[in-house]
Amino acid sequence: MKIPSPGESITEVEIASWMVENGEYVDVDQPIAEIDSDKATLELVAEFAGAITLIAEEGDAVEVGSVVCSIDTSVKGTSKAKTETKPVEKEEVVAKKPKEEAPKAEAKIDAKATPVAREMIKESGVKASSIKGSGANGRITKGDVEAYISGGIDAASAMQGWGGTRDESKKKMSMLRRKVAQRLVAVKQETAMLTTFNEIDMSFVMDLRKKHKEAFREKHGVNLGFMSFFTKACTEALRLFPSVNGMIDGDQVITYDYADIGVAVSSPKGLMVPVVRNAEQMSLAEIEAEIKRLAIKARDGKLAIDEMTGGTFTITNGGVFGSMMSTPIINPPQSAILGMHNIVERPIAVNGEVVIRPIMYIALSYDHRIIDGKESVSFLYKVKEMIENPLKLMFGAKSPEEVLLGL
Repeated sequence: MKIPSPGESITEVEIASWMVENGEYVDVDQPIAEIDSDKATLELVAEFAGAITLIAEEGDAVEVGSVVCSIDTSVKGTSKAKTETKPVEKEEVVAKKPKEEAPKAEAKIDAKATPVAREMIKESGVKASSIKGSGANGRITKGDVEAYISGGIDAASAMQGWGGTRDESKKKMSMLRRKVAQRLVAVKQETAMLTTFNEIDMSFVMDLRKKHKEAFREKHGVNLGFMSFFTKACTEALRLFPSVNGMIDGDQVITYDYADIGVAVSSPKGLMVPVVRNAEQMSLAEIEAEIKRLAIKARDGKLAIDEMTGGTFTITNGGVFGSMMSTPIINPPQSAILGMHNIVERPIAVNGEVVIRPIMYIALSYDHRIIDGKESVSFLYKVKEMIENPLKLMFGAKSPEEVLLGL
């Protein structure tokens, strides 16, 4: 079997992990490997049924079109994916002998984990039964183990402490991570990036959401979150300040009469930025449904390359992780990115009196080569206005009174 082309301009991929063992029987269309390109992580599926022989090793960088495995179609059998029915076994409990400390029980890991994942589970000592597999037929992958470990192990394990061995480990960065690193460094070196800040009183949107969230979910089948409000506010602000929605191409400036909004989401493979197409034409419910669809695909590692390319503006929400303030990095070749942060009750002055309101700090990082300071500040202030007065999302940048009076 040869590596197929994952997409235009991609000439090399990396074998992230084999999902089958050497000599194992595989079925047609059975996922056999995860491959990393510089844009996405994809699954390689068997083109034939038979006994597989692995040629490339995990971590190998191979050119598109290279042979990475062979399948002996003369061999007949049944794949493990069909025969696996037992759940992941729990750790065996070894009774302590009097005045002796029992050795640590070793987890039994069945075949519903890739070879690399099994080794990682064994080395880390985590319970395989605690990890939810995202691979084919619930198979635990390398990314699942990494996500579980980075997300924190259960309290009982944490109470026992960690480390102390003075050991070190080293592993090669994935092709996707290396590409992300190169792009981020390039942004810092090749753009005149600045960040402007503002704060938003979230009480109006929070009250609106609290009042209507049940009816919204019942009618539209999705939850009403803050991201749809911010996405809609940004599309209206982008209409007013088109350079924020533009990008530089050589000595040309490209602007767009549509808003394809990239929404940064966390996934087991790292940060992904799927794109909501023509967000300016969507309702709040449509935005929420599309973000949910893309987030699920990102979590499951199913995002296609064309779902992560071509955005004109990006929104990232560090507030879900507790971030109070940050300077987000532009997602090239775009020229601006909005950063949302956590909501904290703070004392502010309203009509000469100090009141407590839920406040969110927001940040706009922008490329000063194409966006002037006046435009960036005005853009951010317009977003603030529309979030603090949600009716402006329906009537555009103007208030209902302004529309009525033709102002």
